[in-house]
Amino acid sequence: MSRARTDIEAVEEANTALYEAVERGDLETLGGLWLDAEVSVVHPGWPVLTGRGEVMRSYALIMANTEYIQFFLTDVEISVIGDTAVVSCTENILSGGQAEEDGDLGPLVGGLVVATNVFRRVEDGSWKLWSHHGSPVLVEGEDDDGSEELGA
Repeated sequence: MSRARTDIEAVEEANTALYEAVERGDLETLGGLWLDAEVSVVHPGWPVLTGRGEVMRSYALIMANTEYIQFFLTDVEISVIGDTAVVSCTENILSGGQAEEDGDLGPLVGGLVVATNVFRRVEDGSWKLWSHHGSPVLVEGEDDDGSEELGA
């Protein structure tokens, strides 16, 4: 006999599905993970985008211009209060540059983004994304003498 999922587990599954859909470039599945109205997204370096049309267009643009992307989520924290859930996490992102002339994937680039994903429970009991906000993380680098300095 399987046990019922907790709200935390259900939200974690919905959050994971978001990142997996983006990794696969699956806009149809991604669209099914969002609420139908009153949604918003802030991608790193972008202005606030509101409304389902703007949000989905932004993901379509990102997917069309990204050869490869993979997310490794760390520092995941999930809070559920009633029918609202907040997930905060660090997106450790590995993405591929433009394809080479021979078809090979271009250089891989890593980056860190801290993200907040807000979910709402809908009538059928599933959790849908209401808002996503991602902010880039400044990382420390080394200068020529081996000492660390803040990178931009």
